[in-house]
Amino acid sequence: MQKYRVAEKFVSINGEGSRAGELAVFIRLAGCNLRCAYCDTAWAWETDCPGEEMTAAAILAYIKTTGVKNVTLTGGEPLASPGVLELVRAITADGGLSPEIETNGSRDIAPLAALPDRPLFTLDYKLPASGMESQMHLPSFALLGAADVVKFVCADLADMQRAVEVIDELGLLGRVQIYFSPVFGRIDPVDMVEFMRARRLNGVKLQLQLHKFIWPADARGV
Repeated sequence: MQKYRVAEKFVSINGEGSRAGELAVFIRLAGCNLRCAYCDTAWAWETDCPGEEMTAAAILAYIKTTGVKNVTLTGGEPLASPGVLELVRAITADGGLSPEIETNGSRDIAPLAALPDRPLFTLDYKLPASGMESQMHLPSFALLGAADVVKFVCADLADMQRAVEVIDELGLLGRVQIYFSPVFGRIDPVDMVEFMRARRLNGVKLQLQLHKFIWPADARGV
């Protein structure tokens, strides 16, 4: 029976994406194939990080005890976990739950996007300051729709300029929801707004990570 390494599970508000401010059940799966320079969950990079082994049935049972309908699968990188398709199927089969996949943009989402009850996708596009732009799986971005999110985490204005180029290269504007988010403590949001204003970036939203303003920036389980 397939088991998943769950680094942590908890209920909180969603700190970013299209469901920001809404309650969600978070299932953080261990293991990540990227090593972003600014990662705030580096402790979950390895598949043997602290956590617990859980079956899909046990994960679903936990989710249902919370009474919360939004389910966020995150990491690490959730799509790096073997059998994640079966886990998503188990969650969507419940009927009353609304799953979201937070993924780093390097993995193929096609099998999940083909599900009859496909989850909501939030894909990062890793910009130059992350050191991981070369790992992006570009065909995945073509599978996104109007309910899905592409998130650009920006460490500096050079990242923001690259994000503008990517939006054009991938034809994202008007097709998906687009968010710019700052690397916490690396770039002033004021400068991001000025950049957006100077370039008349219609159809792009600036988003600050809510959980980092409510709790300490390095707090877990929130």
